Amino acid sequence: MDYITYEMFGAAGDGRTDDMPAIVSAHEHANKAGLPVRAKPGAVYYISPADATAVVQTSTDWTGAEFLIDDVNCENLKSPVFLVTSALAPIPFTLRTLEEGQSFIDNPTGQELYLLVFNAHHNDYIRRGLNQDNGSPRRDAFILGADGLLSSPVSLTFEEITEVRALPIDRDKLVLTGGEFTTIANQAESKYNYHARNIEIRRSNVEVSGITHLVTGELDHGAPYRGFISVLECARVDIHDCLFTAHKIYWTIGSANLPVAMGSYDINLNAAANVTISRCAQTTDIMDRAYWGLIGSNFCRDLTLEDCRFSRFDAHCGVHNCTLRRCTLGHQCLNAIGFGTFLVEDTEACGRALVTLRSDYGSTWRGDFTLRNCTWRPLGKDRSVFSAHNDGTHDFGYACFLPQRVMIDGLTVIENGEADPAAPLTIFNDYSDDPSIPADKRVFMPIPPVSVEAGSIATDRRIELCAAPALMPDTAFILH
Repeated sequence: MDYITYEMFGAAGDGRTDDMPAIVSAHEHANKAGLPVRAKPGAVYYISPADATAVVQTSTDWTGAEFLIDDVNCENLKSPVFLVTSALAPIPFTLRTLEEGQSFIDNPTGQELYLLVFNAHHNDYIRRGLNQDNGSPRRDAFILGADGLLSSPVSLTFEEITEVRALPIDRDKLVLTGGEFTTIANQAESKYNYHARNIEIRRSNVEVSGITHLVTGELDHGAPYRGFISVLECARVDIHDCLFTAHKIYWTIGSANLPVAMGSYDINLNAAANVTISRCAQTTDIMDRAYWGLIGSNFCRDLTLEDCRFSRFDAHCGVHNCTLRRCTLGHQCLNAIGFGTFLVEDTEACGRALVTLRSDYGSTWRGDFTLRNCTWRPLGKDRSVFSAHNDGTHDFGYACFLPQRVMIDGLTVIENGEADPAAPLTIFNDYSDDPSIPADKRVFMPIPPVSVEAGSIATDRRIELCAAPALMPDTAFILH
């Protein structure tokens, strides 16, 4: 046999019979035999709410087939439908400390590794606001070369390391191709109980292409989704030429005992390194405020989005280096905190600000931010390119920085007629929030930029550095 099919193990493909037992068996056999799996074009595979996961360790071609994933009353909402894993086992690896900026780690294994490190004795991302929490243990994820070089320098100092996960990076690429997947949406209570009946990728060196994900059956209530494609704790994943669907926004009571909108994602990246998403779009209107932004990420490193059309990109709990090229972003626009370099190039975005530095995590970006040949269509009355809010009274677990070097090289602002025509365009807003707070209480204020250089900005407004100039007295502002 050259490949395995679901029909070999009893799949009916009629859209009514539960085909999940056959799908699980087919992949189990394929994994043992080292053979790819191929779906039958024209088949409609029904996946019932029963608790079952197909473990995928070989390339799979779903082209021409449909999958109906029934999430109404599912038995295990956290159980993925397809779990992509490596046959390679984790290996022991000892690491005691890491220094900010470090780019080399002695690698006695002689092989390329994905490393995830933790310091359980220090919490970062101590969240403020409606979803306030106590943060999460300090962590970082990166590729460690056989020669000991890191994919990019360490962003935070680890005075101690309490856990290391070292996973060999597969040399052979695993490819997931094609298929139309329709989620029959859950009808659960609207609370933070994330559903993850999805394709979960925990293997490095994976390519995903040509997949379409649709959503049907959404009501006026429901639980949120973590992501139809979830890339977790791995490296070198390439997602391209796929079509996704945003989920409806539902409301619940947050940890501050106040109403809060729940975020649902169709792409979720967590502790992933070197991920590229290209030529992807969504079925729902990127300006429709009834739907949540499509993509969210946490603890990631070296992300690239190219030629994508999404309602939002969100680097939630920090990203270490990110690039957006030739993208279009909708009503929730670009949200980020993190470290390193952030490049936005040839991109069109809508939003109250072009870049929102998330206030619930201190509005911090420790590094450089470049905007090149971009178009901004502002929503509302504000005209600040960067929006931040940090009154300096909350400890987020780390020192907060505004981007230390900002370069704007080509920006076109297309007005909406809502803002005062006499108001300036500012690079930064007044991020200090409450002026009544005394200076001695603002011990966690973000460190202002070292330099801001702006050129080729197409606007009829005068251009100023900050809506509150006293916040940036020492920032070098160069305006061409």
